[in-house]
Amino acid sequence: MERYYRLSLPRRLVNLLVRPLIRYGVVLRHTYLLTVPGRRTGRAYSTPVTLVEDGERWLVAPYGERSWVKNARAAGRVELSRAGRTERVRVTPVAPEEAGAVLKRYVAANPSTRRFFGAKPDAPLADFVAEAGGHPVFRVEAAE
Repeated sequence: MERYYRLSLPRRLVNLLVRPLIRYGVVLRHTYLLTVPGRRTGRAYSTPVTLVEDGERWLVAPYGERSWVKNARAAGRVELSRAGRTERVRVTPVAPEEAGAVLKRYVAANPSTRRFFGAKPDAPLADFVAEAGGHPVFRVEAAE
């Protein structure tokens, strides 16, 4: 059963501690600090994210339609930082049919977020396609 994600005080503290580790490259290989301008304020907001990288790069919103997702969709571009490097990239939302396979790989590789998905790692692809509406997926491409 899918759970609702709430950014609690302990989670905020974990994110605060993880950010410098990401900046110095001390965390998992596919973890980045995503920075995106607010769609109303223009102020830069940052959050840790884990990409799916399989020849292409994919940005997954495991907790659903959060503020960073809305901001990324509105801006069409984000910054990904890791180990002292910052990269400006274009992000494009993908259709559920394409997102399903990415979500399946994401759930298999990220046990800490599995409880927010109804589909288990060994579920058929159709179950992940059905969940795609609740977990936006973006294709990550070099900014032009």
